[in-house]
Amino acid sequence: MIISICYNEVMLTIRYTADAIKVLRRIPRNTADLIRQKVQEVANDPAGARNVKKLRGREGFRLRVGDWRVVYEIEADVLILIVIDIGPRGGIYD
Repeated sequence: MIISICYNEVMLTIRYTADAIKVLRRIPRNTADLIRQKVQEVANDPAGARNVKKLRGREGFRLRVGDWRVVYEIEADVLILIVIDIGPRGGIYD
C-alpha cells in the first residue's frame, strides 16, 4: 500500500511599504523582530496562519501581533505579500 501526501508549499516574497519600514525602525527592537517573524510565518504558510483576519470594507488582511496590527495584501499571481502598514490596534484602521 502506497500513501502519497502532497503539500502545496507556497513561499511568498515579502515587501514592505516605506510607511511600514518607518514604523519598524521607530518601535522597540524586540517588537519589530517579533513582527518580522510573524510576517515571515504568514509568508511561509498563508492558509495556516494564526491571528489573521480578512479586512472588511477594504482589500487585504490584518495580522495581530500582541497590541500591534499588520495590514497586508497578497498578490497571488506573483506570490508577493505586501506589508502596507503597521501600528497599534487602536489607530491602524483609520
